[in-house]
Amino acid sequence: MRISARTDYAIRAMAELACSPDRPLKAEDIAGRQNIPGRFLFVVLSDLRQARLVRSVRGPDGGYSLARPAAEITLADVIRAMDGPLVSVRDLKLTGLEYQGAAAPLPDVWRAVRTSLRQVLESTTLADLATGTLPELVRDRARDYDDDVRTYP
Repeated sequence: MRISARTDYAIRAMAELACSPDRPLKAEDIAGRQNIPGRFLFVVLSDLRQARLVRSVRGPDGGYSLARPAAEITLADVIRAMDGPLVSVRDLKLTGLEYQGAAAPLPDVWRAVRTSLRQVLESTTLADLATGTLPELVRDRARDYDDDVRTYP
């Protein structure tokens, strides 16, 4: 899986909004806090608004806020809004996908990858990011990664 800059910026902006549930944040403030190019952030916020994940508030005290409580928005929601499905194989459905010969077991690998990603991304909410308290599954997988980091020349 590749996390696009667009998705990375969207999740970081949403995390900032999750830390400020009582008042809207201006795009410029979010951009400054997260070192996101301002013009790019406006496009990202527009896409998030169209996906009904954020709302914009007009006026001198306006800005952007989450459209739902942070505990109800998962990272998977944000990724899907920005880039579509979490995992796809040449835009084919994984259900019923079949290969022949030596590649016959490969669809099960793709399904396992999708399931693993969903478990992590659908169990992690913006509230988890805002409080710094990640689900145990995520902490365990991060430790597994740290224990198995490989170096390449």
